[in-house]
Amino acid sequence: MMAAKFFLHGVPDSPAIWGPLLAALNLGDAPVAVPAMPGFTGPLPAGFAATKEAYADWAVTEVERLAAAYGPVDLVGHDWGAIIVQRVAMIRPDLVRSWALSNAVIDPDYRGHRVARIWNTPLLGEIFMAISGPATLAKSLTDQGVPADIAAEEARQWANRDKRRAILKLYRSANGLNFGVDWARDLNALNGPGALIWGEGDPYVDIAVAERAAARHRVPLHRIGGAVHWAIAERPVEVAAALTAFWASVA
Repeated sequence: MMAAKFFLHGVPDSPAIWGPLLAALNLGDAPVAVPAMPGFTGPLPAGFAATKEAYADWAVTEVERLAAAYGPVDLVGHDWGAIIVQRVAMIRPDLVRSWALSNAVIDPDYRGHRVARIWNTPLLGEIFMAISGPATLAKSLTDQGVPADIAAEEARQWANRDKRRAILKLYRSANGLNFGVDWARDLNALNGPGALIWGEGDPYVDIAVAERAAARHRVPLHRIGGAVHWAIAERPVEVAAALTAFWASVA
């Protein structure tokens, strides 16, 4: 049986962002989990802190459940989902067969993009969220190559106030996107088969960040030309080919 797969979305997305890639992968009967981060498609669970640590703990629990049923799991993450699954691979390698990260990575030298810095700033982040409506998000996503139907679904989810609250809490728990003071210190714990898959024109996380990570962890970097941040939805066939080849190489 093919190893179980765990796909985790990022910000400002939902599991819908994986639709084009999952269709291109055609995983058949393979066990697949595509969960929504708590608060991203519904209310924030009572007592859930929505910090990076809380999301990492939640993801560990999700992967534990999958691994208990099917054995070590192939993790795939995009954006914040990439950061979270990388953290899972660092702290619970027993659960992981392989990890693949798309357009985000824990990097000690990365200091976040402009929007991340806005979200990290009290009051300014709240103002940004208040004036950034669903139509604005849909246009931004389609302008960056996300299929219109996926962009429309993500815009529908953006109307969820708890989602916007969770995003602010998440970014502030990471001081924007500065991991140098905590999670980046544990990067030596990241082992096992890994891969990076990157839209070359990403305006949020430059390809140089991926190059540093590939060199640090000695893993392949698959560059997706003509794609920006959402390569998984912009060029799903190319991303699927990279993932399929990578999984086939994992002993």
